[in-house]
Amino acid sequence: MYFIYSILLSAAFVLMLPLFLLRREKYAAGFKQRLGNYPEFKHDGRKVIWLHCVSVGEANAARPLVDGLLSEFPGHRVVISTTTKTGQELAEKIFAGKADGVFYFPFDWKFSVRRALNHFKPSAVLLMETEIWPRFIHEAKLAGAKVAIVNGRLSERSFGRYQKVRGFLKRVLADVDLALMQGGDDANRLISLGLAAAKAKVTGNMKFDVADDPRDAEIAAALNERFRFDDGRTVIAAASTHDPEERWLLDAFCSILAGDAKIKPRLVIVPRHPERFADVARLLREFRDDDACEYKRYRVARRSEAPSEADAEADIILLDSIGELRALYRLTTIAFVGGSLIPHGGQSVLEPAAAGNAIITGPHTFNFTDVVRVFLENNAVVQLPEQTNEAIPDDLFMQISDLLEEPEERAELARNARAVMEANRGATANTVELLKHFLN
Repeated sequence: MYFIYSILLSAAFVLMLPLFLLRREKYAAGFKQRLGNYPEFKHDGRKVIWLHCVSVGEANAARPLVDGLLSEFPGHRVVISTTTKTGQELAEKIFAGKADGVFYFPFDWKFSVRRALNHFKPSAVLLMETEIWPRFIHEAKLAGAKVAIVNGRLSERSFGRYQKVRGFLKRVLADVDLALMQGGDDANRLISLGLAAAKAKVTGNMKFDVADDPRDAEIAAALNERFRFDDGRTVIAAASTHDPEERWLLDAFCSILAGDAKIKPRLVIVPRHPERFADVARLLREFRDDDACEYKRYRVARRSEAPSEADAEADIILLDSIGELRALYRLTTIAFVGGSLIPHGGQSVLEPAAAGNAIITGPHTFNFTDVVRVFLENNAVVQLPEQTNEAIPDDLFMQISDLLEEPEERAELARNARAVMEANRGATANTVELLKHFLN
């Protein structure tokens, strides 16, 4: 089965080559490392814990976990891998001085995986969320490492896909020693796919344990100094947006700017993927000429450009940077969480909740079903209904307008969101406690 898997993986790689060449900057990052060629790593007799975080969200969630591991296991070293370039850049920043290495996760071929495992020689591998890489998991076990899934989740959508290869997945999951899952549904789905029930534990979602970072305060201060977010205008974050959500948001926001309010709000757009920064910047310039735009005078600023006195007057700001979204939430009052107006599955509502934002999300939140359900049950988020594409801007306009005009409703949403966060803390402590027995 692993041989067939390797053939299919290689075929997929060949098919992806045109995309790789087209978007070389994104996919070329760390290419040598992905093949198993890593910088020198000197072993000193201490055991190595390898923690894998796919991208930015997992890296942020891993902050308190890494602190807990280093506190409980001072005789161990922690190394961290990521899959994405944005995750790599953030991990290098937030784990500086803590991790003994930050690097790219290897391609799931036998030769690259073996090179990586032989290089770092981990005694344990911790996979954040549910990163099921069959070859890596199998080779890690053959190399003598313990394998655990931490903060694991498995959406209904992913579960449906995995069921198609359940026979193979059962063999893969036999090599997993422990699965610490966010919720009971996640655990039950993994058990249904073949994980031994005794290996599954429910610990909660570590993303509720959002850790304060002094750098967030510093970044927020720098953003505020440049853009003057404290000038009395309500600031709205459009976070982790995907195409075509920015166009719908612009349509709605221009209608708000065209309204009668004397003090106009401000919109900060933060695209999910850095490779789209230039496209969104172009959209901001061109949208004023669009027939849908009701307010032709909006002013635009871009974070990546040289600072200007005009930045403080901008109505719309493009935050085309990496690792500053959490800090931005300290300065915003309302947060729309993207990836949710399209069938992408949404992004996390936890960071804006922790910062005290009133949160709006679209109908497509299947990546975070359990989390969003808890927020909805506690009146801690506004979820837009599923609509035709043509109706989405009007829905956004009405909901954002309501929150702008009703400060008490806004404050109640924010209070409820923070209460949900507080009630669900503790997953990191649960995880570290279970890992104490596992790693020893």
